[in-house]
Amino acid sequence: MKAVYDFIISPVKQRYNNTKKVGDKELILNTEIFNHKYVSRNGIVNKVPRINYTNIKVGDEVVVHHNVFRRWTNQHGIEKNSRSFLNENEYLVSQDQIYIHRSIGGDWKALDGYCFVKPIKSIDNFSADTEKPLVGVMKYADKSLIENGINNGDLVGFSPDDEYEFVVDGEKMYRVMSQFITIKYEYQGNEEEYNPSWA
Repeated sequence: MKAVYDFIISPVKQRYNNTKKVGDKELILNTEIFNHKYVSRNGIVNKVPRINYTNIKVGDEVVVHHNVFRRWTNQHGIEKNSRSFLNENEYLVSQDQIYIHRSIGGDWKALDGYCFVKPIKSIDNFSADTEKPLVGVMKYADKSLIENGINNGDLVGFSPDDEYEFVVDGEKMYRVMSQFITIKYEYQGNEEEYNPSWA
């Protein structure tokens, strides 16, 4: 079976990432189904749509929207699956719910319209913030940013409230729509990428 416009994917491990290995024990971090921070966002592509405007192939790993694998409780207290649910191991995902992808052993590639920015440490001694707001290092730029001179490794700024937190390969990053990258900065030499211990 192939969908016309949607990819069919499976979660990489399971629907929720709510455990962490501590020594030889496994620690449960969360038992709530509705908390989006613990929903798995990594999937493997099983089938590509008949109409495919991307270079995503079967077997690629993708990072998707947090609601794809999520369960929720309706107003009657009944647990429901997301609208993406086909069966426990297959989910329909539209192209605009996929942000980056990679082939086995390859590098991550951003889909058109999105990029991923890694935060940098705040050097403001008078602020409680651990990250410098609205500034970061471009990790995965899409084609439109590269065409406009913004490449991976550049120091960039983005507009407020347009970043969305992800953890990709153990690194905290912000997914930002490419149109909200507002400036390319010159490095001053004191910038340091920030990755919290929980990531």
